[in-house]
Amino acid sequence: MDAKSLNQLVFLNTPTSPCSYLPERESRSIFLHPEQTIDTDLYTQLNLLGFRRSGAHLYRPWCDNCQACQAVRVDVAGFKASKNQRRVFNRNQDLTVTWCAVENTPEYYALYEQYINCRHADGDMYPPSEQQFDGFLCRPPDKVNSYFLCFKKDQRLVGVAVVDLLPDAISAIYTFYDPAEEARSLGKLSILWLIYWAQKQNLPYVYLGYWIRDCQKMSYKAHYQPLERFTGLEWQPMKKDLSV
Repeated sequence: MDAKSLNQLVFLNTPTSPCSYLPERESRSIFLHPEQTIDTDLYTQLNLLGFRRSGAHLYRPWCDNCQACQAVRVDVAGFKASKNQRRVFNRNQDLTVTWCAVENTPEYYALYEQYINCRHADGDMYPPSEQQFDGFLCRPPDKVNSYFLCFKKDQRLVGVAVVDLLPDAISAIYTFYDPAEEARSLGKLSILWLIYWAQKQNLPYVYLGYWIRDCQKMSYKAHYQPLERFTGLEWQPMKKDLSV
């Protein structure tokens, strides 16, 4: 898709609402018109412009006087795990990892519900509901290659990473896991697993969503170096002094 075709796309604004990440700030987003067919080519182009997928929609922050949310991606070829990251990966060698179809099942929803209730009871996703889960994670556009990456211990589901595969990248959409398995650091594990898998497939990038320096829930992404951030005009290497 060329620049002319992109200029013909229609985008809509969300209403302004309190920011979920930074106190005393307001947020809004733009999203692709729901009647626009999302295929791999369009998804790839908008991904390069800092858009993310949520359910069947592609969106990006569009806030007045604030650019705190910056899309980030791991430069896969340059990635070298830290000592802590190697420990996380090694202590989870007893888990099996499987690519699974995206679907709404009682097993998946029960794990999602546990996760939201325990880890995000203070957020706007609480309380969880099956309708929320279905719309957020189980309804990707028909032409998007989306998967559940399932982590299991002795056939028991302990974690799920929702992942989109693009021709030149992996996009990590969301991860939820059993709160009782906190010691496994399954959020970290899922990112490491995707980076290692991307290296084997010769994919240059793993997209991690939005990095927000002053929000602990979002700033952790800077631990996966080398990292690039989208400034609104171009992708630039993230300087180490910005990531701490």
